[in-house]
Amino acid sequence: MALPEILQNLELPVIGAPLFIVSGPELVIAQCKAGIVGSFPALNARPAEELEKWIVRIKLELEAYQKENPDKKVAPFAVNQICHGSNNRLEHDMQVCVKHEVPIIITSLQASQMVYDAAHSYGGTVLHDVTNIRHTQKALSIGADGIIAVCAGAGGHAGRLSPFALVPEIREFHDGPLLCSGSISTGGSILAAQAMGADLAYLGTRFIATKEANASEAYKKAIVDSAGEDIVYSSLFTGVHGNYLKSSIEAAGLDPNNLPEADKSSMNFGSGGNTDAKAWKDIWGSGQGVGTIHSAPSVQEVVDQMKAEYKAAKEALL
Repeated sequence: MALPEILQNLELPVIGAPLFIVSGPELVIAQCKAGIVGSFPALNARPAEELEKWIVRIKLELEAYQKENPDKKVAPFAVNQICHGSNNRLEHDMQVCVKHEVPIIITSLQASQMVYDAAHSYGGTVLHDVTNIRHTQKALSIGADGIIAVCAGAGGHAGRLSPFALVPEIREFHDGPLLCSGSISTGGSILAAQAMGADLAYLGTRFIATKEANASEAYKKAIVDSAGEDIVYSSLFTGVHGNYLKSSIEAAGLDPNNLPEADKSSMNFGSGGNTDAKAWKDIWGSGQGVGTIHSAPSVQEVVDQMKAEYKAAKEALL
């Protein structure tokens, strides 16, 4: 099955993952101008009224840029919806997305018939992130167009399965759009994701350390200074297992080697954000791919570097 047209005309087969707090209009616009899909969590726009302003700004700036640069591959953008019972903004946020016909909707935590139907009402494409086969089958059964395999090593909420396990398993029954996430921060790893059977790579951590990211300089420096072994996998901070920078956990006065567990009941996205995440605002998410991140340049420079690495990796295999 061919990729939908909206995902075909890209400079690189990449979607920039939605990052809590970090992804804002500046980062999304820069990613789309560089030719990869940019995305942000709807809940990053606070208060709720800001969401429409963000979407309008992104659309207008990208339309103007495309008009001024007709030969450029300007990518579409995506909005991430957290489909959790405590997210009392979900219906409002989807109404805004429908009004402005957001081209791609990314759903997280749960599959949502309401969200899928709303997105499809205007021809939008829905991608759902999963960590296992059961959640994949559930999302596809109610209308998700594509799947994001969030594998071991991904930043933030992440699964335990290796991409070498999860991606091929999904491919056995799903021939639609399939993305791979987990420790991908170079052009070579983008190509590797495709070699396993994914259509596109899903990158988050690499874009935290960029000029356009809404991250503190300390956070960006920590990304640059860390290696894969500096990542801690824990459920404490949101109730769902995720990967975080060890240095930020230590700075909060906690022992990264002896963290208590938490469960999903502690998750709360009411009024625009996870209250636990607010309490842990200085705990920084990161994937295991940080070891190859050595600078924090512009998004365009990152994409240019990855394009060169992708081409070199492809040629090395011939």
